Amino acid sequence: MTSSDYSGQRFGLPQTGPGSMAPVGRRLAALVIDWAIAYGVAYLLVGDRLFQSGQFAALSLLAVMYLVGLSISGSTFGMAILGLRVSSDQGTRATPYKIAMRTVLLFLVIPAVVWDADGRGLHDRVARTMIISTR
Repeated sequence: MTSSDYSGQRFGLPQTGPGSMAPVGRRLAALVIDWAIAYGVAYLLVGDRLFQSGQFAALSLLAVMYLVGLSISGSTFGMAILGLRVSSDQGTRATPYKIAMRTVLLFLVIPAVVWDADGRGLHDRVARTMIISTR
């Protein structure tokens, strides 16, 4: 990328506003919101065991939230609150296969912390998805 390029330019996305690549800060904030929701629901289901041996419950709920939310609306709760949506890198709705692949890779953590020039994590590159702003 040159100094005049911006994230999402090679996909034909606008530089800012609706349809632009989502900023990293908002994506991380959405993940924190989703984690908080998953932990809260897991705590309601398993109680104090969550902090002893129930971490898998929260992680499983988060995975289900991602799979269901992204398949239905293209957003998780956190993404919807912050005005973000997952789409394919072709600009169309992400398929269930892409959503599943993205979710599995996201939960492996390493792909999510390796970013390209557009700010997409390796999990998004492999799944051929991207997170865009809806507002």
